[in-house]
Amino acid sequence: MEQETKPEEKKSNNKLLLILLALLLIGNGTFAWMWWTERGRANTVVVEKQNVIIESDNVKANLLDLQQQFAALQTSDKGLNADLEEKRAQIADLLEQAEKHKNDSYVISKLKKETETLRKIMQHFVVEIDSLNTYSKQVVAEKEQVTTELHSEKDKTSKLSKDKESLQSTISLGSVLKAENPTATGVKFRSGGKKEVETTKASRVERIKVSFVLGENKIAKKGNREVYIRITTPDGKELCKSPDEGNMVKINGGKGFYAAKQDVTYANEDVAVNVMCASPNPFIAGKYLIDIICDEVIVGQTTITLK
Repeated sequence: MEQETKPEEKKSNNKLLLILLALLLIGNGTFAWMWWTERGRANTVVVEKQNVIIESDNVKANLLDLQQQFAALQTSDKGLNADLEEKRAQIADLLEQAEKHKNDSYVISKLKKETETLRKIMQHFVVEIDSLNTYSKQVVAEKEQVTTELHSEKDKTSKLSKDKESLQSTISLGSVLKAENPTATGVKFRSGGKKEVETTKASRVERIKVSFVLGENKIAKKGNREVYIRITTPDGKELCKSPDEGNMVKINGGKGFYAAKQDVTYANEDVAVNVMCASPNPFIAGKYLIDIICDEVIVGQTTITLK
């Protein structure tokens, strides 16, 4: 016959079962919490990677768009072209980095900022190129207008000369001075600047020397005259020390930049004038158009071609 379990032993066994049950519940709860945490963390990592990939694609798209816009920018200015080429190379490098580090959020964020900076730089280039193009067109238009007016005046003078020979001297004299026999030569210096040597090679030219005779005019006003030389370079620019208001002269109701000026004492007689014109940049090969200006009027023109 089996022995009956004592009350004390039964109570002890029940306590042990309760403890084991409690430990089991705690273990299951801990495991469930760890599983839920890891699951949330994994989901977060996946979302972050997806966001980085999306941001990387956006950066590459913006860089490609920027690359096309920089490729479309064109200018004849050598300095600007060099800057544009530098930025185009920089964009190509950023595209390579964007592809290489497409999963790196730090690199992608850095590339995004650099792309925004390049876009602002491009906008500055657009404004500068538009200004240069507008200025070049204005210079050409002004040159054509002045040439047309000069030819028109010559035609009128020729017609009046044929009609009345007796008025020829009065018409040719007028009150406006004339720069007669204008010439231009390329000059370099030797013996410490004491000796001038003529040259037609652009790489050797240090100055363009403009020579002419301010003609006799008996009815012109005597006194000092400021004679200006305006030079249009082969690439359509006006040669000057710096493009500011202080280097401009009034011409036939408009304004233009001058390369050099010289004070001349005029006494109603022929006076020979030589003006040396410097350039802040090296001279380039091509044809230079030269205007001689006195009393706000073009009084003579010539050209020089450098090789």
